[in-house]
Amino acid sequence: MKYFTDALAKYAVFRGRANRRQFWIFMLVAWLINALVIWLTGGRDEMGNISFIAWLTGALFILPTLAVTVRRLHDTDRSGWWWWIGAVPLIGQIWLFILMVLPGTYGPNRYGTQPR
Repeated sequence: MKYFTDALAKYAVFRGRANRRQFWIFMLVAWLINALVIWLTGGRDEMGNISFIAWLTGALFILPTLAVTVRRLHDTDRSGWWWWIGAVPLIGQIWLFILMVLPGTYGPNRYGTQPR
């Protein structure tokens, strides 16, 4: 849970690095929270739209998810602009996933020191 709260505390910090563990634990916990909220609210309102609470919960995680993804890309010594590769249908999302799985650079790089 420490990795999740650390990433959430840096919700708008786009400099520095985030290791694989911090990134994946944040993504897992954020996904679980969203899934739980959708399950508790039924996911849809009477008109078939996503419930406001489920939408709000998802919206609250957009900026922290973007920030931790950029810091994760920095850990692999890539610019945060590589995040946009995920906008390419299918291939870009697979490529971004691969970048998130790759190990970070050992020691300091141009984005800072190696995270613990």
